Amino acid sequence: MHLSYVMTQERGATDKLLSALAERLEADGLRLAGIVQTNTECYDSELCDMDVRVLPAGETIRISQSLGPEARGCRLNPEALERAVGQVSAGLAEDPAPQVLLVNKFGKHEADGRGMRPVIGEALARGLVVVSGVNRMNVEAFKAFSEGLAQEAEPDVEALAKWVHSAVAEAAEAG
Repeated sequence: MHLSYVMTQERGATDKLLSALAERLEADGLRLAGIVQTNTECYDSELCDMDVRVLPAGETIRISQSLGPEARGCRLNPEALERAVGQVSAGLAEDPAPQVLLVNKFGKHEADGRGMRPVIGEALARGLVVVSGVNRMNVEAFKAFSEGLAQEAEPDVEALAKWVHSAVAEAAEAG
């Protein structure tokens, strides 16, 4: 099993890191599945719009929703996230099969057993290499989900790309 997770300190840095990793791995010729996130600052709010791009070249889906200026709850639009999840899940069965699954974030939905969590399990069962972003609030849930088998990766594109290439080679030899 090849499962790695990455955490960063700055707001939005994990999203930028995984997007850059996706670009790098695609340029290297690896077959990808998953989602990467782009945040767009809103002119009238401290919050941003959150969009995910379905890999390798799929739809971009807005996963945030406006709850109004006084709202304090989670802005995730669960229906939009599940649409992205469905597209990623379908992509796992494509021929040729993907080699790598990138997950923008193992967040509250995943900690609660929803979102990308089942897709991560399916990808691992198929022998894919998986890299997921994790935030500090959900790292313990991620570790429990992965039964301690995931390794924390250095938040650096070059280091992540090197790990992915090595893991893909190991998976191919075992496969």
